Amino acid sequence: MTSIEQVRAWLSEPEGTRLEFKEAKTGYQFDKLVEYCVALANEGGGKILLGVTDKRPRRIVGTAAFSEPGRTEAGLHDRLAHRVPIEEVRTSEGRVLVVHVPARLPGTAWQIGGRYLKRAGDELTALREAELRAMFAETGPDFSAQVCAGSSVADLMPAAIATFRDRWSRRTGDARRTSWTDERTLADAELSVDGVPTYAALILFGTRAALGRHLAQAEVVFEYRSSEASGPAADRVEYREGFFLWSDELWAKINSRNNRQSYQDGLFRLELPTFDEVSVREALLNAVAHRDYRMGGSVFVRQFEQRLEIVSPGGLPSGVTPENILEQQNPRNRRLAEALGKCGLIERSGQGMNLMYESAIKQGKALPSLDGTSPDAVRLTLSGTLNSPDFVRFIERLGAERTRSFSTYDFLVLDTLRREADLPPNLRPHIPALVAAGAVETIGTGRGARYMLARGLYAALGRKGTYTRTKGLDRETNKTLLLKHIRENSKAGAPMEEFRQVLPALKRSQIQVLLRELRAQGAIHMTGSTRAARWFAGPGPDAHLIEAEIQ
Repeated sequence: MTSIEQVRAWLSEPEGTRLEFKEAKTGYQFDKLVEYCVALANEGGGKILLGVTDKRPRRIVGTAAFSEPGRTEAGLHDRLAHRVPIEEVRTSEGRVLVVHVPARLPGTAWQIGGRYLKRAGDELTALREAELRAMFAETGPDFSAQVCAGSSVADLMPAAIATFRDRWSRRTGDARRTSWTDERTLADAELSVDGVPTYAALILFGTRAALGRHLAQAEVVFEYRSSEASGPAADRVEYREGFFLWSDELWAKINSRNNRQSYQDGLFRLELPTFDEVSVREALLNAVAHRDYRMGGSVFVRQFEQRLEIVSPGGLPSGVTPENILEQQNPRNRRLAEALGKCGLIERSGQGMNLMYESAIKQGKALPSLDGTSPDAVRLTLSGTLNSPDFVRFIERLGAERTRSFSTYDFLVLDTLRREADLPPNLRPHIPALVAAGAVETIGTGRGARYMLARGLYAALGRKGTYTRTKGLDRETNKTLLLKHIRENSKAGAPMEEFRQVLPALKRSQIQVLLRELRAQGAIHMTGSTRAARWFAGPGPDAHLIEAEIQ
């Protein structure tokens, strides 16, 4: 949390590589904010302060821009595929927004609409080609962009190149690409240099013989195991060919054992697949695009009855952790990822994990897990178990039109509330938009506010009792329970810790408010202080005095 004192300290600092001041008194263009975030990230990250004059002596003037910071934060994530937290600081001079822009990861650069930006005085300008090359070279040469010495176009399957070319043509809307030769397709996609294929070309289109000679580790091994018992797999297939030659076949093999789980929705019985096709294909794409091909191991795909494990050589790329994987992308094989992006299989911004998270939440399943990931291997587990049919119905009641605009973080809020878990700070800015969408309700105000899924949706699901339990008892009922407990323990008195057992859904501060009200009504009194304080029934000897603070 940024303090008012910190904001005032920033006013005297020079505007430079880490700070950007914008008056934005009446408003600010969202597209311009996006561009400044890109530029600042490319320069190492920093803060953008809205509601502060640009020229010295700087002063706080307040800003009316972006009245719902959570919605703006979600919009930035949708445009940039990076989390950019926005903080609202209230001062006596007015409201200040602090936009916390993270630094780009090594070997990457932020862009918007294909424009890589930096600041130039008060303006924004494009990064020079030499600057971009230097950024991309920070993590060493891209293995997938290197030519495979001794290989030729004859080592690639024409049918696989044709599939890539057709997808590329449809994605760009340029039908002329369909008439290109294989050689021109490879050259224009930057998958060959002077007629020699790159390793990316072999990974995508290579024949089995060519991969055996030049890149035998570019292999995916599928195993089906009907139980957890060790020993040989019930089914095992090795795919050592270009990605476009085996991807559909591998999904078909997984889908052949893809059981369906049913749930009741009113008069209808509906079904969900154990393994969602979108999630599985995204997981396979991630394994192929981001594994470390300098290591000799294969990618392993292990299918069990209720889960799918994908283990790929090499740890997570530099700067990416299981905790920030939804926010940070750093492709290990840039040329390979670019080629997959050209034909629409992956986005350059890297949304695969986001799609897997959203799919799991909407289908009432556990979130994808990276447990067991190490510096040497990424281990991704997709759970197929339908844990919450009610939540699936809840999402369906919200409707596709409403949820289409939800970000991954919006879905994470709903999943957290479904599990009745504590809402982490980074998800709280998304609450107002979900309340406006009718998906979430707020209980209480200020720091004591709680959140839950909307009442109307519980009613539609026939789960009114769950709603009542989650929301808790009304104020007067809570006071009655406290008073009843105090009367039943009138001899020894009741301490605060017992009240927290009586009303476990309430925070200490909320219980204190109820006790004050009962005391003001003359129903109870307190003796002692702090941890020794005890509550007794009746007004007490000092009923004419009301304590300012209850310990």
